Amino acid sequence: MSKFLYLRLSGPLQSWGSSSIFWHRETGDFPTKSGVIGLLFCAMGKGGPQVEALSEIAPLKQKVFQIARKGETFSLMSDFHMVGGGYDENDPWQCNCIPKTFDGKKAVNGGAKLTQRYFLQDSHFVVIQEIPESWEEEVVKGLLNPVWDIYLGRKCCAPALPIYGGIFDSQEMAEVALQKDMSEFFGEEFMPVAFWEEVSPGTEHSMLLHDVPLVFGKHKKYTYRYVLKQVISER
Repeated sequence: MSKFLYLRLSGPLQSWGSSSIFWHRETGDFPTKSGVIGLLFCAMGKGGPQVEALSEIAPLKQKVFQIARKGETFSLMSDFHMVGGGYDENDPWQCNCIPKTFDGKKAVNGGAKLTQRYFLQDSHFVVIQEIPESWEEEVVKGLLNPVWDIYLGRKCCAPALPIYGGIFDSQEMAEVALQKDMSEFFGEEFMPVAFWEEVSPGTEHSMLLHDVPLVFGKHKKYTYRYVLKQVISER
């Protein structure tokens, strides 16, 4: 048996990486499956590989609604981050923060690296995430009183609204709650404008995403899923 978790992901900045390299960090247009599951694991205090837990939740359904004002457009913000600069290499703790070569040696130019990172600005989403029924108590407790900080993709992206919106016996019941949420949390001028849901392989116009986590921790592993975007209302 399953339950359906209702999550509000709203904030000044969000960033949901699905295909990035170290110095160029993209963001997807909507929360990734690995990002949402990672958020839940932070709330519950689940660290390390979590292979067994991921095998329970990764195959379950996820549906993401985009919330916006009518006529509103979305924008990306690009930011530059310096990584590894300003540390004292003679201090053992600070030295560990300086990027090094693969074999642990000092990098060229002292190890400081410039990275370009992208963020969604002022975006709002509602995620309906299917979870095992046995997780209900632990997940709800974690979202209301997180063990670790929870954030919207990156640690600098703090949520602006309470994330936990309820837990339901069916996806349809969770979607009914979405309409009530428009006035109570987002504002009457807001509405669902699009949604992404998982579909069968080969579905027309679907996209292939590599964001289904199999292993967390140091040696992360992911697999693929097909997702289809559908527009509800023209912005």
